[in-house]
Amino acid sequence: MHIYAFGSVCRGEVDASSDIDMLAIVNGYDSRFNPSDYSVYSYGRIHDLWNQGNPFAWHLFLESKLVYSQDDIDFLKSIGEPSSYNSGIEDCEKFREIFLSAKESIDSSDLTEIFDLSSVFLAVRNFATCYSLHSELTPDFSRNSARNLGNHSIPIDASTYSLLERSRVLCTRGIGEILNSAEIDQAKNALGEIDSWMTGILKIMKNDIYERI
Repeated sequence: MHIYAFGSVCRGEVDASSDIDMLAIVNGYDSRFNPSDYSVYSYGRIHDLWNQGNPFAWHLFLESKLVYSQDDIDFLKSIGEPSSYNSGIEDCEKFREIFLSAKESIDSSDLTEIFDLSSVFLAVRNFATCYSLHSELTPDFSRNSARNLGNHSIPIDASTYSLLERSRVLCTRGIGEILNSAEIDQAKNALGEIDSWMTGILKIMKNDIYERI
C-alpha cells in the first residue's frame, strides 16, 4: 500500500476553497479507503496510466508527494517517467465537447445554469492542462491552468474566470456564495469568447502536428 498527496496542497496553492487530494495505491479492494476521500488505484492500473502517458500519470509524476509507504519505497518514483503524452488533440476535443454540451444546456434552459457553468470550468481547466502537456509549455495542473498559457491564455477577465471557478466549487463541494443573476449573466456572456479560444488552440495544435509531418 502506498499513499500520496497531490494537487493544490503539493503546489502550495491552498486556500479556503481547497480540498486535499489523496491517492491510495492498493492491491484489490481495501475498505479503509473511501472513494469520496481518496482516488483509489491498483498497481496494475497505475502501470497502465504510465504506459499510456495519461495526463493523470504526468500529474502524479510531477506533483505528488509520498505520505506513506508500506515497503519504504516511493512506488511512483520507482517506476520512472510516464510515456510521452500523445493524445493532446483528442483530449482537448473531448473537453471542448463537454464545454459545448454545457453551453447548449445553458442556451436552452435556465434551470441548471450553475451546474452548467461548473461543467464549463471543468472543460476549460482540463482543456488548458492538456494543451500545456501537449505543447512545449510547462505542464500546468492548477485551477488557473487556462490563465497561465502566456499568449494563448483564455481571453476572459479574472472576475469572470472566478465566477466559473465558484460554480465548480459550489457543485463539487457545496460551499461558497451562490451566484446571483447578474453574475450568471456575466459568466454566460463569456461563452462565445471561450468557444473561440478553444477553437483557436485546437487549430494551433493541429497545425503543429501537420508541420511536424
